[in-house]
Amino acid sequence: MDDEMRTLRREVDRTAAERAVTRGIIAFANGMDARDWDAVRALLTDDAEAEFGEGPVSGGDAIVASIRRYLDHCGPTQHLLGNVVVDVDLDAGTAHSVAAVHDLHLGTGERASLTFATLGDYHDDWVRNAAGWRLSRRRKDSRAVVGSFDVFHRG
Repeated sequence: MDDEMRTLRREVDRTAAERAVTRGIIAFANGMDARDWDAVRALLTDDAEAEFGEGPVSGGDAIVASIRRYLDHCGPTQHLLGNVVVDVDLDAGTAHSVAAVHDLHLGTGERASLTFATLGDYHDDWVRNAAGWRLSRRRKDSRAVVGSFDVFHRG
């Protein structure tokens, strides 16, 4: 294979990796909104780490449990993503992504009139393994919070 073909193949591989990571970011958000915890967990490495603003969380199962502490107690949610940028290191099998997020949480039951929303960014690290691209670290930086945290009432 000549140099031009190798360069082209590398660009195709990089584009495919960027697309796979972008799909992973979207699948994670969709899994949270659908309360499909198995799908969310499948996107995480076993030793994944997360920081959502309340201290570090370690381990894929613990991350899902942390998310569920909130989403299992509110009504419908929608995590909208945009401005996604993915940087891939093909040789290392790693990637870093940043995605803007606007998440809306609605109340349920007697709290149905309440809403809670944030504006922020997900900063994610990804690794490629036998299962594909998996999330190894997520940090959410929030720029704004609007509404009532009572949406997540656990009573």
